[in-house]
Amino acid sequence: MLDSGSDDGLAEDFEAAADRPAGRPRTTDAERETTRQIRGSSLLLIGRTLSLGVNFLTQVLIVRYLTKDDYGAFAYGLSIVALGQMVITLGLDRGISRFLSIYDETEDHDRLLGTLVGVSAIIFILGTILVVGFYLLQATVAGSLGTSPAALQLLLILILLAPVQAFDALLTGLLTVFASPRSIFFRKYILAPALRLLVVILLIVAKTGVWFLAIGYVAAGIVGIGLQVVILWQVLKRRGTLDRLRKARLRIPARAILVFTIPLVTTDIVYAFMNTSDAILLEHFKGLDAVASWRVVQPAAGLNLVVMQSFALLFTPAASRLFARKDRAGVGDLYWRTAIWMAVISFPLFAVTFSLADVVTTTLYGHRYADSAIYMALLSLGYYFSTALGFNGLTMRIFGAGKFVVVVNLLSAVVNIVLNLLLIPPFGALGAAVGTTLTLIAFNVFKQLGLRYGTGISVFEGAHLRVYAIIAVTTGLLAIVGALIRPPLLIQLGLAGVASVVVFVLNRRSLRLADTWPELARMPIVRWFL
Repeated sequence: MLDSGSDDGLAEDFEAAADRPAGRPRTTDAERETTRQIRGSSLLLIGRTLSLGVNFLTQVLIVRYLTKDDYGAFAYGLSIVALGQMVITLGLDRGISRFLSIYDETEDHDRLLGTLVGVSAIIFILGTILVVGFYLLQATVAGSLGTSPAALQLLLILILLAPVQAFDALLTGLLTVFASPRSIFFRKYILAPALRLLVVILLIVAKTGVWFLAIGYVAAGIVGIGLQVVILWQVLKRRGTLDRLRKARLRIPARAILVFTIPLVTTDIVYAFMNTSDAILLEHFKGLDAVASWRVVQPAAGLNLVVMQSFALLFTPAASRLFARKDRAGVGDLYWRTAIWMAVISFPLFAVTFSLADVVTTTLYGHRYADSAIYMALLSLGYYFSTALGFNGLTMRIFGAGKFVVVVNLLSAVVNIVLNLLLIPPFGALGAAVGTTLTLIAFNVFKQLGLRYGTGISVFEGAHLRVYAIIAVTTGLLAIVGALIRPPLLIQLGLAGVASVVVFVLNRRSLRLADTWPELARMPIVRWFL
């Protein structure tokens, strides 16, 4: 049954859970959650790094095999799929880990079952409506979006990916709560990219076209979901959760889910405008060639989000459990320690994609995409800025500061729309890059202010200002050397490597490596370094 309750917000919904006594001192719980989150996220980062290597190889093979128009149509279709996935999930794929962490800890199996059933039903219903509606109204969709006939036909296949990827994201959220990081490591970072690479290899060997690629992507997604269900079923059975859920009464915490979901939807709208609207406007004003030039460098620039995306999977359950215990200081420490780790670990990727954008672009994608180098540099700056400031928006949502999140998201969406309409028609892909970068910076500045007023966590932790100052100075020096001297590739790579080591060494105390990896402290040389 639906459980609307008398909740005024998400924080009140978990008030009872927060009042229960903890078995250990609060600070010990906070430190343990933080350490567990960072250690587990580090394993996922390794997996994501392996996945990125395979995904990069996959994309390079696709770009070099397909014609520029075919790749533009394929990239355009994936942009629409991303928008469809956002509509289907409504942010529930990420919010579910927040709810299930609390209900599992408090042994509220009625609401735990209700959350699982309710969220799965919503995604299934909306996914069915999206796919069926798209096929029935394809002419209207094509006319309103200005889609070319070739891109539309390909989109009719790729649109099936929207509900497939929505369920995949939902199942990943379940694994973050109930399974070990190793299970996520295998399913998300080994199996999924391997299946897509296999599709591309078959594409090239069989000398088929972009239609085969689209069908293969959909089939790989379905196979991945099936295997993920098997893994999750085994985990729940081993934990005894399945037996407890069979005895539970269905109580769907509808109001609590709705209060939490609305800010997530507005956040997704911002990212949809920054990714999907750019592709749509570019295709409308400049054609598929401009879409290809813009989209081709996004995966490389997106490397700056790799660490953040890896840490996000376990951050929500950890922060949610601390919030349920009313340990606001523990959440603040978790937030800033995670942010510093992400800023330092991501710096080598930023140094390469920002200062070596010209070389990286032409090496990976060929000289026909040489003009895309400036787009990579700009996007890298915006993405790294987001990573370095940590999970500001996610932390606000965990605290139930929904109003702040909605205001920040809507304001950022307006900024992005205005910039796109002003910059894309005259400047094309360059306008999209500039608009997206400025929006990312403004978006995170807004969220940082919201973090202060919505949660009480400081805009910048004074103890960590030194970390950001070192990163800023090092980045500036790399940019100056690259612009004025233009050294050869190997020297540039060497300088980026040296700069990364300097950033790590100067900030090793802020990382608290010995606390996070105590086993390293038992090694003589490593102990001296720590």
